[in-house]
Amino acid sequence: MPLDPEVQSLLDAQDAAGEPSLETLPPRLARARYEAIPAPALPGLAGIEEHSLAAPDGALRVRVYTPRRGEPLACTLFLHGGGWVIGSPFTSEALCRRIALDADCAVVSVDYRLAPEHRFPTAAEDAYLALRWVAENAGRIEVDPARLAVLGASAGGNLAAAVALMARDRGGPELRLQVPVYPVIERDFTRASYLEFADGPGLTRAQMEWFWEQYLGKDGDATHPYASPLHAADLGGVAPALVITAEVDPLRDEGRAYADALRRAGVEVAYSEYAGVHHGFFGMGHLLAKARQATAEACAALRAHLGGGAERPARGVD
Repeated sequence: MPLDPEVQSLLDAQDAAGEPSLETLPPRLARARYEAIPAPALPGLAGIEEHSLAAPDGALRVRVYTPRRGEPLACTLFLHGGGWVIGSPFTSEALCRRIALDADCAVVSVDYRLAPEHRFPTAAEDAYLALRWVAENAGRIEVDPARLAVLGASAGGNLAAAVALMARDRGGPELRLQVPVYPVIERDFTRASYLEFADGPGLTRAQMEWFWEQYLGKDGDATHPYASPLHAADLGGVAPALVITAEVDPLRDEGRAYADALRRAGVEVAYSEYAGVHHGFFGMGHLLAKARQATAEACAALRAHLGGGAERPARGVD
């Protein structure tokens, strides 16, 4: 299938750089390389605050992006990607700022603890802890606890789906929307998209095998529903969903399968697959028109489900 011309140019430039593949590096070097990627321009906001939450065996940091003051805002919990091994709020800052502005909501970006130092279920429990903290501290951060959503990409999409399950299973906080973007939904390397795009472009099967090994370890339970949400006995009662996938992505088919499973369980779900783009495109609005389109779609869904926000044109990441 043909790649979008903008994507092809981007991939050609990456190939020319000749960087080693992530799964060949120790986690600390993979993280350092990811953090060193230059950030796009950062749009201004009314406020940015950092908070530290008490977590089992340590502390958990969150970053709150506030687009405007004057009234309690809806709030989206944001969970970054990176295979549960790399990434941070810093690597997603431009995207979080853009979502805050274009969805007209506060965005709480979670610095969940990473594998392999902290294996499953730490990241999922950190994400759920952050959701509870938002609801319990709504007045402090000027958000409306009745208008909450969760959005995550890749491993963050996995955590978004897990948080939606945890919120249902544990009696809240109630979510109005989940937005998993090209999510990791189960550990199954036999799906057609894994076979078709085993060697990329972008994400590869070898990288995903490495990420899963870091997250679960040798003996982790890949069938636990908070690790592989497709293995939940019942998805009924979870938050409505917008599932976004990339056509040229090993994870495409499991994202489709998640949307189908939600639909069969009676959950309101919209599904969008972006043609000609690869895994990771969503955060590249400064480079790719389809990333801007996908970000605009996510922000429109957040406004529609969270309510109370002024309609405004969504531009994607500057």
